[in-house]
Amino acid sequence: MTVDDLAARARETRVVVVGGGLAGLAAAWQCAKVGMAVTVLEAAPELGGTLRRVELDGATVGTGPWGWSSRGGAVDELVDDAGLTDRVVEAAETATWIARVPKVGAVPAPETTILGIPENAWDESVRAVIGWSGTWRAYLDRVRPPLTIGSERNLGTLVRARMGQDVVDRLVAPLSVGGFGLAPDEIDVGHAVPKLNAALTRTGSLQAAVAELRAERGGSAPLKSLDGGMPQLVDALVARLVERDVQIETGTCVERIVRVGDVYEVAVDEDHVLVDDEGDEGESSPTRVADLVIVATGETDARRLLGGLLGRDLGTSRSVTREVVTLVVDAPDTDAAPRAATVHAVPGTGAADSVVVESARWPWLTGELGAGRHLVTVAFGSSLQAPATAALGDAEAIELARTEAEAFLGVDLPTVADAHRARFELARPASALGQPEEAEEIRARAAGFDGLGVVGAWVSGSGLARVVADAADETERVRRARLFAAERGQ
Repeated sequence: MTVDDLAARARETRVVVVGGGLAGLAAAWQCAKVGMAVTVLEAAPELGGTLRRVELDGATVGTGPWGWSSRGGAVDELVDDAGLTDRVVEAAETATWIARVPKVGAVPAPETTILGIPENAWDESVRAVIGWSGTWRAYLDRVRPPLTIGSERNLGTLVRARMGQDVVDRLVAPLSVGGFGLAPDEIDVGHAVPKLNAALTRTGSLQAAVAELRAERGGSAPLKSLDGGMPQLVDALVARLVERDVQIETGTCVERIVRVGDVYEVAVDEDHVLVDDEGDEGESSPTRVADLVIVATGETDARRLLGGLLGRDLGTSRSVTREVVTLVVDAPDTDAAPRAATVHAVPGTGAADSVVVESARWPWLTGELGAGRHLVTVAFGSSLQAPATAALGDAEAIELARTEAEAFLGVDLPTVADAHRARFELARPASALGQPEEAEEIRARAAGFDGLGVVGAWVSGSGLARVVADAADETERVRRARLFAAERGQ
């Protein structure tokens, strides 16, 4: 097959992407840039999924993920395709503290750890968190007989057996719950740190294993964002898609996807009315016909649509409900606060799970907010407990977030200039027990349908870097199968 043949086949291929979050937009771009005819259907009034922008006290800020890990390079490549490379910035502050440590208060999280597991329990920064009794218990890891060492997938079970409950509760859990909304007992060691069990068997202790792996790893990948906020990536991708004649429809709920012969029929809400770029209403068919369909919705809708297409119940969402309250505070004292920008709590010690001073991580926010003002996000909700704000009105939720932020940061935050609250379905990370296996099973079933792809955080695992990389890989699989089908006689 010649290049001209491939180009012609691409132009003849109709693609419908269901879902206009970042995974869906990335998938649409992968198809559009080779000349395929793409339609993006998004149920919400706006594109971007969790990447939204809001106005807070006159400043335009983003909600949802604030940045990405540069490991792997997938997001960097997408940012470059979107023409935003010159706006990439690295976080100015990446250190983490742990708050509400019993009998201690707030202390820096030790740096010489992996997933909170220390390489040396006697390190002063570790002892400050787990105390003398916790240190002595953790020390037993060094002297346990090698015959007791085996392969344990459950992170909580492994650390508890080797180093004790204090290490689990005070070092590991704050990071897993604060960062991912999951308890240590829900994390799969084999996926979170693939080499850890082998290193444990080789070195004879968990601490020595961590030390060995840290030495191999070198420095961590930088945390990056865009000067001006992540919603710019959505805007730039949409602009690129429009340049490629991609049809984008918001406010469009997909009811079902049906395979009819060699094509798919994507049925949308019959009450949907297509609105063009000038705001004029026009006729819109309740059915879209496609050769390729990429399901890029959130988990609940994806399970519903795929279940109907595959003819089997795919179960219910296993995402965690998390509510994030964003505060703009008048707090000059925070400029010189002794604590880090990111503070996680020991789970079960309060209402909030984590607090992040985004204006400390991303200095460009200072220009938006003005001197002495800070933007603080307060996260509630994990697999261990529903968001403490769930039953509260806006005023009560904002006040709770303010008092929690004060406690976490150790500064007075008397004045909230403006606030915003948002609820998310927090997808499980790829390191969650059972997540990769379930995603693989669902994709294996979907692979039985030519031209069907599934993307999004619920199958890739959470984190922008993983979501974007996975969307590119899955779309390439579907796209390539379509383009080269003629060579296989299809």
